[in-house]
Amino acid sequence: MELIDLKVTDDIRHVARPQKPAIEMDDAGKKKLAKASKDFESLLTSMMIKSMTQTTGGLFGEESFGGDVLDTLFESEMASYMSKSRGFGVAEAIYERLTGEKFPESYIARIRPALQGKTPSVDLSNLSVGAIAPSKNALGRLDRFQPIIKSAAKAYGINESIIKSIILAESAANEKAISKASAKGLMQLMDGTAKDMGVRNVWDPVENIHGGTKYFAQMLRQYDGDLKLALAAYNAGPGNVNKYKGIPPFEETKTYVARVMGYINFLEI
Repeated sequence: MELIDLKVTDDIRHVARPQKPAIEMDDAGKKKLAKASKDFESLLTSMMIKSMTQTTGGLFGEESFGGDVLDTLFESEMASYMSKSRGFGVAEAIYERLTGEKFPESYIARIRPALQGKTPSVDLSNLSVGAIAPSKNALGRLDRFQPIIKSAAKAYGINESIIKSIILAESAANEKAISKASAKGLMQLMDGTAKDMGVRNVWDPVENIHGGTKYFAQMLRQYDGDLKLALAAYNAGPGNVNKYKGIPPFEETKTYVARVMGYINFLEI
């Protein structure tokens, strides 16, 4: 094979350090960029893990009971752990390219809680709504799912009483429930939400409860631990909560929030 000579006019041009950007970022902007770059690296890592395990049907195999939800949970936790350490250096490279500075260690310490996906704790000792007693039949059905609820509560940092109360309000603990809007199962997941949460079989109580709890945990983080807003977002969607800057003026949503909080009060007595 004949060798081809390439003309290179500047032998360090393509490996030179990028120039510092003309637009300077203030300290607040740098903090946001640091967090965003770490979040991006975590997402990228999660996609890599998913791609690597596709041929084996996921980390737990295709036939495992509840494996779909556990796959999603483990992939997220592994990606978060890898990213919040030094990871692959993707976040640092993004930050350095856009700011011309090294990724500060102090920013890593500040954003780690967010990367861990820690759900804000909710004080249930002083709810403003009185106790509401669910039907005995609904409570009887709910007892069958206690091990799954306990597992989901531990996985996503949500109080068991909250999960139980959402299930009671959504489906009266009927795993076969379906609404006029085609929300399905114990926690009444819409198809899009179920897919986003990694739920493949919405009728499987394990997947449904884990998927619903995971989504509610996201809402609770989004609204800084505000239980009422998180419940309103679960019912009416975060878009409506943001639009009205609070609980939307929908009777259904206002009744839903009050009912769930009433159930929580009942279960916490």
